[in-house]
Amino acid sequence: MSPARIAAQRMLNQRIAGEKCAQPAEVVKWMGALQAQDYHQALWAVGVRMQSPTVDAVTQAIMDRKIVLTWPLRGTIHFAPAEDVKWMLELSATRRLAGNKRRTQQLELDEETLERCQVIFYGALQGGKQLSRPDMMQLLEQNGISAKGQRGYHILWTLAQQGLLCMGPRQAKQQTFVLLDEWVPHSRELSREASLVELARRYFASHGPATLQDFARWAGITLTDAKAGVHEAGSDLMAETVNGETCWQGAGSIDAESLDMSGGVLLPGFDEYLIGYGNRSDVLPDEYASQVVPGSNGIFLPVVVVDGQVVGTWKRVFRKKGVIITLNPFTKGNITEEKITAAAQSYSHFMGLPLVQINIDDE
Repeated sequence: MSPARIAAQRMLNQRIAGEKCAQPAEVVKWMGALQAQDYHQALWAVGVRMQSPTVDAVTQAIMDRKIVLTWPLRGTIHFAPAEDVKWMLELSATRRLAGNKRRTQQLELDEETLERCQVIFYGALQGGKQLSRPDMMQLLEQNGISAKGQRGYHILWTLAQQGLLCMGPRQAKQQTFVLLDEWVPHSRELSREASLVELARRYFASHGPATLQDFARWAGITLTDAKAGVHEAGSDLMAETVNGETCWQGAGSIDAESLDMSGGVLLPGFDEYLIGYGNRSDVLPDEYASQVVPGSNGIFLPVVVVDGQVVGTWKRVFRKKGVIITLNPFTKGNITEEKITAAAQSYSHFMGLPLVQINIDDE
């Protein structure tokens, strides 16, 4: 399987090309979960996989409690299906909390303090209330618990891992927090074994072809657990040897060999097309990786994809008249306005703004 075919298959399976999803919740369920540490980029990560995407449709799905924003995989913020968020947390939380024990100690947070935080936040949020992050921090300070530095964030993260909190809808530019059991009163209950199987099915159906190592890294589980999930998924997955490695995808995956990928796509920062794999060289040459993650600081910039390959980065600026999109190709001439116009128009439509201008900064 050549890099071009791997790229085409992933574009198709990820719903970036070919058949797309009708609703935001359908996107998130198909993908398993979508990394969402940059909220506005994550909205477009859902939108780019929809048939008729609008930012209002995605935000309404959050308001309607169909998709939930919390830390269900790798201890990182993701959009997750509302009915699945609890079993996802249960699958990974114990390992995540144990792995952060030293950090908890460095921040001088003991069990007694965290239990006090639970009581404080439960009392403040009970009955369907929502509080912004600044208000949550103020509440801690008022009760004699310092939220300075990283303490406040770590407290919120820990209580979310324990299943007490999740993020609610935004108020203006502020993220709110709610009680998870109130926000998602009805959810699926799965055993650990069933959770591993379900996650394996979704990951490989949406991200394949991918390796066991890719799955374990994405889900934040051990390689042993990843193997167990794939083994029990059985005939729902199919394997193929790629460059000497066994790669998996959904048994029902459509062959992307004839997929037309001649047009360009604008993907958000932290998109699953890159973040969902340990080895990204099939779609992003190693020599350009530092331009997508400057300084190797873990911040993934929005990328331009042409023919399945990442060929540059992009950014947008909002003006009164609409949106201006600037493209930064890795090499001169590898992005043309002709190939990217439809993608730029799709993004501007998603935002509900006219496309004012496309700039290509290839000097």
